[in-house]
Amino acid sequence: MALSFKNIAPFLVIDENKTSRLFSYFGLGIGVLLLLCSVQLYININQLMKERNPKKSNYDFISITKRITDQNMGQDHSFTAADLQDIKSQRFISDATPLLANKFIVSASGGPALPFTTDIFLEAIDNDFIDTIPPSFKWKEGDNVVPIIISSDYLELYNTVFAPSRDLPQISQNTVGALMLELECSGVFGTKIFKGNIVALSDRINSVIVPKNFLEWANRSIANLPSGNATRVYIKTTDANNVAFLDYLQSKDYQVNKDKTRFGRVKQVLQAVVSGLGIFAILVILLAMMLFSFYLQLMIARSKDNLQLLLTLGYSPGWLSNTVSKKWVPVYVTIIVVALTATQAFQYFFQQGFLNGRDDLSPYIHWTILAIAFILIILCIGVNYRLIKRALFNL
Repeated sequence: MALSFKNIAPFLVIDENKTSRLFSYFGLGIGVLLLLCSVQLYININQLMKERNPKKSNYDFISITKRITDQNMGQDHSFTAADLQDIKSQRFISDATPLLANKFIVSASGGPALPFTTDIFLEAIDNDFIDTIPPSFKWKEGDNVVPIIISSDYLELYNTVFAPSRDLPQISQNTVGALMLELECSGVFGTKIFKGNIVALSDRINSVIVPKNFLEWANRSIANLPSGNATRVYIKTTDANNVAFLDYLQSKDYQVNKDKTRFGRVKQVLQAVVSGLGIFAILVILLAMMLFSFYLQLMIARSKDNLQLLLTLGYSPGWLSNTVSKKWVPVYVTIIVVALTATQAFQYFFQQGFLNGRDDLSPYIHWTILAIAFILIILCIGVNYRLIKRALFNL
C-alpha cells in the first residue's frame, strides 16, 4: 500500500518548537527578499548609469596623465613605451595613443585683424582620435602654412573673456577659418616663421592640434630634440564609467578628468553598497537554513523511536527522506514566490514613483531575478532533502 506524508505524520513530532520553525521561515523570506531586491537594484544601476551623451563610433575618448604630488614633483611624469603597452593590453581599453608636445617655444600673433601676441603650445595626436578632420589638415616639409585644430572651449574663452578684456573683435565658428595666425617657433637651431590656419574646432580634445609629421619635424629641426615620451595619453574605451577601468586608473595612480567619469564613480559606490546588501542577504539565508536544519534534526531526534519502527516494518530511509522532505516543498515555494512578488512590487514603485516612469528602466523585474528565484527553490529543496536523509541514515 502506498503511503503519503499524512499516513506517517503521526509518527513525527512536528508540533513542538514552532517558534524555531517560524523564525527560520521568516529569516529565509527576509533573506530571499533582500537578495532579489539587491540584484534588481544592481541591474537598475547599470542601466541608469549608462552614458547618454552621443559618442563617435560608440566610444569614449579621454586623456590621462600621471598624478603629480609634492613628493614626486621633480620626477619624470611621461609615459614610457612599456606604460603605453600596458594600457593598450587592458581588455576594457580599445586603443591608446600618446599626445606629443612641442619641445620649442611658440608665439602666436593675430596680425592686423587681431593685434595681440601670446605664447602657446602645440600638440599632435593620431588622426583616428580627432573628432573633426577636414581634408586640409595635412602638412609636408616645405609648406609654410600649418593647419591647426583648436578646442571649441578655447574659442568660447576667447569670445567671452580674452576679446572683451583686450577690446578685440569676437569671432564666430564660421569665420575662424578665415584667420591666418603667425607662428614664431624658436629653438637651438634658430627661429622659423609659419602661417597658422585654423581649419577645424574639436569638441573632444582640449588643445591646439597640428599634424603629427609637422610637430616631429619641428622638434628635430628647431629644438634638436626628438618628440620623446608623452606626458598625456588619450584612451579609446567603450565606457569611460566602467568600474574596472576606473579601478585600473586608480591602481596606476593615473589622473583623469573627474567630470568625464563622475557617473562611473557614483556607480562604483552604489554597486559597492548594493553588493554589500546582497552579501548580507546571503548570510541571512544561510543562517535561516541552519536554523531550519536544527529544527529538522530536533524533530527527527524526538521522533527517533517512531521512525525506527517504520524502518523495522520495512520502509527504506530513502523513501522516508523523500516523503518527509515533500512536506516542506510548498513552504519553500510559497516563501520564495512571496519574496518574488514583493520584489516585483518594489521594482514597479521604484520605476513609477521614484523615477516618475522613466522609459529607460522597465517597471518589471529582470529575467535574472526569476532565474535566481528558481535556483533558490531547487537549492532549498535539495538541502532540505539531504538534511533529512542524513539524519534518517544516522538513526
